[in-house]
Amino acid sequence: MALIAGPTASGKSALALALAEAAGGTIINADSAQVYSDLRIVSARPTPQEEARAPHRLYGYRDGAEACSAADWAADARAAIAEAQGQGRLPVLVGGTGLYIRTLLDGIAPVPEIDPAIRASVRSYTVLHNYAALELEDPVAATRLRPSDSTRVARALEVVRSTGRPLADWQKERSGGIAKEVELVPLVLLPPRDWLYERCDRRFEEMMSDEGLEEVRSLLARGLNPMLPALRAIGVREIAAFLGGEIDRGQALAAGRTATRQYAKRQYTWFSRQPPADWPRLPEPLDCGGLANALADLDARLPR
Repeated sequence: MALIAGPTASGKSALALALAEAAGGTIINADSAQVYSDLRIVSARPTPQEEARAPHRLYGYRDGAEACSAADWAADARAAIAEAQGQGRLPVLVGGTGLYIRTLLDGIAPVPEIDPAIRASVRSYTVLHNYAALELEDPVAATRLRPSDSTRVARALEVVRSTGRPLADWQKERSGGIAKEVELVPLVLLPPRDWLYERCDRRFEEMMSDEGLEEVRSLLARGLNPMLPALRAIGVREIAAFLGGEIDRGQALAAGRTATRQYAKRQYTWFSRQPPADWPRLPEPLDCGGLANALADLDARLPR
C-alpha cells in the first residue's frame, strides 16, 4: 500500500493520480474535509475528470449533516483497501489528516461510550471555558492541545469526566491498526514553505469562485449545527461571512488565505515531526521535474 501525505496544496492528489495510473492503483482519500459530498470545490476534491482516470474511494461519500470521526473513516478505509487488494489494485492512500492516518495504521483507543449527559454539558460551553476546566482535570492533555481547538478540547474533557481516566491513558491501549498487516510505502511531501503558501493563496481564490460560493450557500441553507466538521472546514467560515454581508470580498479573500496558510503550517509541523523517522520526506516542490522524481521514488519502492 502506498501512502502520500503532507500539508494542503502540496501536490498530493496530482502525485496520487500519477501513481495510480502508472501502477494500476485505487486512490483512497484520507482528508477529513473531502469526505463530505457538500464540499467538492471548497475542500479541493479531485475533479470529475480526474476521478474518471483512476478509481477513487471515500471522496464525497458522507453527508455534511453527519460527523465522520477518525474511527468511522478508518473502518471505511479498511474496507476500501481490502476492496482494492481483492481487485489486484494498489491501494494509494492520500491525504493530510494526520489523525485519520494514525488511527488507520496504529489503531484507536478503546474509550467507552461517553455519557450523553456529560457530552451535552461539555458541548454547551465555550472552548475557553472547557480549556480552563481541562487544565484542572487533565493538565497533560491541556498542554498538548491548542486552547482554540474546540473539538479536541471537548473530547479530552468529556473522556476524563465520563471514564475517570485521562485520554492519554486510553491511547496507550490502541487496537485495530493495520500497520503490521500491510507493506507500507510512504512518502511525506514537505515542499518549500513559500511555494506552498503561494499555492494556498491560489487555492482559496478558487474556493471563492461562483461554484465555491454556491456550495457554502447551499450548506448554510440546510440549517445544520455550526459545530459539525463540514461547517468548520477551512474556508467555510470566511465564505459564510462574505455571503452574510459581514465582510466584503477582499476581506474574505484575506481571511481565507490566512486561514489556509495557518492550516498548512500546522499540517507541515505535524508531518515534519509525527510520522516515523524512516518515512521518506520530500523537500522539493512537485513542479520542474519534482512530480516525476517523486513518482519514480515511489515506484522504485513498491513491492514487485
